[in-house]
Formats: sequence, structure tokens, C-alpha cells
Amino acid sequence: MHWSEKLRVFACLCVLMTLSACGDDSGTSANDDDLSSSSVTLSGRSSDTVIPDSVPGSASSSSKKAESSSGQKAVSSSSVKKESSSSVILDSVPGSVSSSSKTDSGTSAGMTSSSNTPSSSSEYVPFDHSKTHAASWEIGENRYKTFVDPRNGRSYYYITITSSKTGKFVTVMAENLNIGEMVLGENNQNDDTKIERYCYNNDTTKCDEFGGLYQWAEMMQLPSRCNTESCADLIQENHRGICPEGWRLFTWDDYVVVRGYEDKYNDGVKGLRSMYRFLGTNQSGFSLTGAGYRDSRGKFKQQEQTVSWYYPEEHEYDVDLYARANYVSANTSHAPTRDDGDEKTNGFSVRCTKLE
Repeated sequence: MHWSEKLRVFACLCVLMTLSACGDDSGTSANDDDLSSSSVTLSGRSSDTVIPDSVPGSASSSSKKAESSSGQKAVSSSSVKKESSSSVILDSVPGSVSSSSKTDSGTSAGMTSSSNTPSSSSEYVPFDHSKTHAASWEIGENRYKTFVDPRNGRSYYYITITSSKTGKFVTVMAENLNIGEMVLGENNQNDDTKIERYCYNNDTTKCDEFGGLYQWAEMMQLPSRCNTESCADLIQENHRGICPEGWRLFTWDDYVVVRGYEDKYNDGVKGLRSMYRFLGTNQSGFSLTGAGYRDSRGKFKQQEQTVSWYYPEEHEYDVDLYARANYVSANTSHAPTRDDGDEKTNGFSVRCTKLE
């Protein structure tokens, strides 16, 4: 073979050997395997990446799998290394932003730093019972005092009222009692192992503002059977009932003292009622508010129109089913009388008197 032909054959062999070593565009080299592995780590979030899967809103395993299958192999190995070693993914945490949205605008779309903080208008603010009180210019400075019921940490206002007719005085709550576990108005308060209360319309914020509503036996802390049978033998002098320690249930005699306030305007029971949404003058300082009541059939009625309360006495009309009780209306001059009474299974407000 001529030397020139030998040279041409040798050159062709070199070209073929070079092509075999380099491979073609559709082949897979060792370097391609490395890049493919790195690309999957990136799109599937590498082991260096923090993924709070248990947080509501985090990506499911199926979405991670789809994300992994769509990873781009064209990413250079250097960019893969940088992304996988430094990125911390917190986009599934409420209020956090993904790395991509930070890159775009610094915050995620539609998200602000305050979006996860409830607005003040959505938070319930406890009712300020001083709103229901008489003005100091009407009853005198510093007449109202406070104490805390250690059973639930609730603070109450109270006031000492002296009868201008007899000179007798009582120290009484200037707001309704609020203690116990709420039960629905449709049910009786028949769990004798705990204090139960009704809240108007089954709304605990109404209890905060107006106090709880209680059946007679519940108020007395007697067995629930006492709502349907006489328990006269269980009634004690200075009966405490559900009042805090050192206090007792409000009685008719207490009412007589409270009603004996100095009546400057001759306005009768208006002087017992708060000026706050109850159309009174509150000359007495007693600060009655329109708590309404729960009737014996389980319906709530007359909030801001009336307030009713029991006394620790059964009513001779029917000692099994009735107890002595009074009510005051926002719209009439009706004054309670000694003989008033009502069914024990209603839900009425409770006031307490401090033991002297």
C-alpha cells in the first residue's frame, strides 16, 4: 500500500477513536449522571434544605415527586451546589415567603408582615363594668371598690349603700355574678358536681357583660332536684350558694335597704337602674343592667329590657316549683314586691352581699 494511502487510513482511525471517546449528543456520560443526580436534589429539595412537612400548607410527597421529574439537567454543577447547600425553604410556614418570591419583590404576592396578626377589631375586649356605674358627682367619690373571686380570677365592683330611711346599710355587688361552665339554654342545670351557667343566646361575651343566668337550685348550690321539689330544710341563714367565700346571696331585706337610697328626683326604680343601656339614673349606685332571662322552656328573652333575680326562699304558692323572685323593667316604673315569685327552672341573674 502506498504510504499516502496508509497515512489516510491512519487519519480515519484517529477520527473514529476520537468520536468514540467523546460520545454523541444523545448518549449519557458519567458527567451526565452526576448532573442528573444534582438536578433531582435541587428540584426535590436536598438534604440540606429544611422542609417543615407537618406545617399546614407544606408540599405533599406527590407534588415533590412532580417537581423532581421536571428538574432541568441544563443547570451547571456549580449552580446546583450553591443552591442545594444554602437554600432554606420555609414557604410552607404560614406567613413565610419562598426564595423565588423574595428574589422577585422581597415579599410574596399579596402577603404583608401584618397579614398574620389578627386585627384589633377581631379580638374580643372584656367588658368594662365601670361603664354601668353611677357618676361620682351623683353618689360621691370612690364609692365603688373591687375584689377578685379566687375561684376564677374574675374582678367585681361592689358598693356600700345606706338607706336614707332606716340608716341600715349593705355592701353589695354592683354587677351580676359570672361563674361556672356554660350549658346550652335548652338544657337544665342538672350536673350537681360543678357550677353551671347560662349565657344569653349561648354567647359567653354576654355573660362577660351581663353576668351568668342561673336556675334557683343552681344559685343555691343545692341538688338539681330542688327545682322540682321542696328543699326548705336545706336553706341556711346567710345562704352562700354560688357566691364567693365571704359573701352570701342577696335577700329581700337587702333589697329594702338598697331601695331606701336618697331619692333626689322621686323617680322610683329608675334610681336602681344603670344609665348604660337601661334607661335609669342609678342614684343608688346599684347599677342594674338589662341582663334578660332564660325562661323555663329554654328560650332567652328581653335582654336590655328587664333584669330578674331570685331570693334564697321558696314561694308558698308552690314550694316544689316556685321561688321568691323580683324583676325590674327598663320601660316601666314597676317596683318589686315582697310576694313576687317565679318558676325555679328559669335562668335569672345573681347578686351577692358581703358578710359583715
